[in-house]
Amino acid sequence: MENTIIKIETNLHDNAPILELNDIEKNFPGVKALDGVQLKLYPGQVTALVGENGAGKSTIVKILTGIYQPDGGAISMDGNDIKFPTPRDASNAGVTAIHQETVLFDELSVAENIYLGHAPKNKMGLIDWAKLNSDAEKMLKTISADIDPTTKLADLGIANKHLVAVARALSIDARVVIMDEPTASLSHKEINELYELVKILKNEGKAILFISHKFDEIFTIADHYTVFRDGQFVSDGLIKDVNEGDLVKMMVGREIADVFPNRIHKIGNEVLSVVGYEHPTEFSGINFKLHAGEILGFYGLVGAGRSELMQALFGITKPSRGAIRINEKVTTINSPAGAVKHGIVYVPEDRGKQGAVTGLPIYQNVSLPSLSHTSKKGFLRATEEFKLAREYTQRLDLRAASLDQHVGNLSGGNQQKVVIAKWLATEPRVIILDEPTKGIDIGSKAAVHEFTTELAEQGLAVILVSSEIPEILGMSDRVIVMRDGLIAGEFINEGLTPEILVKTAAGIGE
Repeated sequence: MENTIIKIETNLHDNAPILELNDIEKNFPGVKALDGVQLKLYPGQVTALVGENGAGKSTIVKILTGIYQPDGGAISMDGNDIKFPTPRDASNAGVTAIHQETVLFDELSVAENIYLGHAPKNKMGLIDWAKLNSDAEKMLKTISADIDPTTKLADLGIANKHLVAVARALSIDARVVIMDEPTASLSHKEINELYELVKILKNEGKAILFISHKFDEIFTIADHYTVFRDGQFVSDGLIKDVNEGDLVKMMVGREIADVFPNRIHKIGNEVLSVVGYEHPTEFSGINFKLHAGEILGFYGLVGAGRSELMQALFGITKPSRGAIRINEKVTTINSPAGAVKHGIVYVPEDRGKQGAVTGLPIYQNVSLPSLSHTSKKGFLRATEEFKLAREYTQRLDLRAASLDQHVGNLSGGNQQKVVIAKWLATEPRVIILDEPTKGIDIGSKAAVHEFTTELAEQGLAVILVSSEIPEILGMSDRVIVMRDGLIAGEFINEGLTPEILVKTAAGIGE
């Protein structure tokens, strides 16, 4: 579904940049993360930082916020050289970041989060709680956020947590606001509300660095663009002077003419059948079949019950009734281990919390579900673990310094590839991909799509859960649309249109 917000216009006069980075370098063991990059951020304007996963975007954000120190180059504010030895120094200089996953404290109130570290004090030097809540209420009204400042943050949804993060940015009188994938977990309505907040920030004269993999957002919200590739600066300029194809070519160094690969459709025998599947609170009356070599798309709006159904199929939760047939044999799955044993694997949407052990190296993550194949007489064989990991990460074009690198140090797209590789190494019959390209760049998306197509051509049965209509239409043989925990429609993907999917998902015209 396209966002309905109109392009945010800006008068692009010749302002000097508030913040400027020149020839920034950053090295890690065996990796040159940044190699002479540059970036300019202007008052009252939005600069989109564009690049594939691993291009250096996250590293530059950490340098701007004082988490990392550059190994070379210079940073200036208002034409004066400056350094951010610590995050507090960056904050004191007026640089703040709103991340994809808001870095706030659930157990504190909204007001406490907004003024954390700079709360108003009374004459005794203690926190003035009345003024704290009053100031927070005024700040929230400034951005049209209808939130009680005394509410505990844990009681808010993701969208409102983002509003609190914006209020915090305004409360410290930030001059530079970094928005790092801020819409990844938001609904379309919430995204449009975030756009309105960007207007407020621009009117306040803030310089905004906007990082997103979604081109519709970039062309809606940005005034300038800067492109990084493989840790190097590629180009910058006005967003009105380029199109989507131009940015893609700059990002990947090549044209991606067709995002969704063609494949030979060889639909085989029934592999999985779900009959009368129900859960007390999440879904009911679920019936569908899946065949070898088939990609079955699941589409629906937020709260439709798709992920909850997939988690039940993988044994994470238990249905209240219903049955699964695998190769026409009734099967009971009570745990993820049982699902894997029967050839069903699940690549979750939340790869950071559910998909990978970020504190372990790549090779151990990939081999984790396959220890029986990489051990002998109870002892792990590192050589076999590396061999297994190398085979599957190479097939997915994983980009990492080595297989010893910790998964937590990889970009989001490469973390996703590790999770997919881990489950493919178990040689499953059915693979469930839950939002497999969420939050990853166009190059990584193309790699995931290509490999998904190869899996189907090799006879694997694929369930693809996605909120992106082009992905559903470009990849699926059949599409099931869910609404309010029910199957609202099932379609052969021939002549299927976005309008049909959206109307079915929203219950329009029934």
